[in-house]
Amino acid sequence: MDIEQINQIIGKVEDPHLSLSLSALDAIKHIELSEGRVVITVELVGPIIHVADIIDQQIKETLCAAGLSEKIEIIFNEVCLDRTNRQFLKEVKHIIAVASGKGGVGKSAIAGNIAAALSKMGLKVGLLDADVYGPSQPTMFGLKEAKLEAITDSHGNTVAIPIKRDNNLFIASMGFVLNRNEAAIVRGPMLASYFSLLFEQIEWGELDMLVFDLPPGTGDIQLTLVQKVPLNGAVIVTTPQEIALADVRRSIAMFRKVNVDILGIVENMSYFVPPDMPDKKYYIFGKDGGKIIAYEENVPLLGQIPLDVEMREANDGGEPVGLTEKYPNQARTIKETTLELIKELRKHNYENLNKSIEIEI
Repeated sequence: MDIEQINQIIGKVEDPHLSLSLSALDAIKHIELSEGRVVITVELVGPIIHVADIIDQQIKETLCAAGLSEKIEIIFNEVCLDRTNRQFLKEVKHIIAVASGKGGVGKSAIAGNIAAALSKMGLKVGLLDADVYGPSQPTMFGLKEAKLEAITDSHGNTVAIPIKRDNNLFIASMGFVLNRNEAAIVRGPMLASYFSLLFEQIEWGELDMLVFDLPPGTGDIQLTLVQKVPLNGAVIVTTPQEIALADVRRSIAMFRKVNVDILGIVENMSYFVPPDMPDKKYYIFGKDGGKIIAYEENVPLLGQIPLDVEMREANDGGEPVGLTEKYPNQARTIKETTLELIKELRKHNYENLNKSIEIEI
């Protein structure tokens, strides 16, 4: 079997998120064939975590079925998205915002757990907690006493270093800047100054993903932030009841107004399963509200997260379920939701990449 035959065979393998073949995506960049070994270089739109494993297996199975006996090695690279127009955060590959139209829906819990799940998958992740009125991430990650450290960078500028929580997870929060009793009374110019610190003066370094935990609501603060931060997309968190869904509509309208892609909706507190009756589901806050609004607004439903005492205990105890092995059922739900988020982010990145290529042409 020669290089051209190998290229034709694996070119039919499909990217499961984009529903396009590797040939259509021009993803096969190099094939090297030597005695007893074939090395294939594949370039995919990111984030490539998880999807690379799927395509790796498909390529190997397809070639083996076609009779290739050589040892197969596949090298995956991520398509470089254009970040030259960013004023800040140029070393971060992907930036997403987690938002909610109102408080009390568990937005910060979802943001923290998604960041934790991404880091556990192997991505280098930053979590930026910009919720000035109720910074939750210091509590969720057991960092209530932490403070940001200021250093002077190579250009002589003063920058802050995020707190390293795990090998792949770095956190910066308004809670590391303000005392607990200060947050609720910060207003005006001081507020703008603190926000500026968070996304202009923190030295994140190279990250695969930055998760931006926005303050709840759709006012001037939120609008200003999403206009300044170069987002790849936004996730909206809601609970199922009708009173929360009206705020979801406003959140979606806000992001669309500033041309930010909606990656999907996460419905939190969807149902309750009693520990002693695992076959029962109680829809305490109503049923499928997030699913309905996702359909109405033509955006994906990324996941439905149950109301669970274990998740509450994990969040309050500084070990989110996305980071620990103690609560496998909740961790699985968070992981599934996070994988759906990655899929939608890849779709949007691919669409935006094609738009930029068309503009250049």
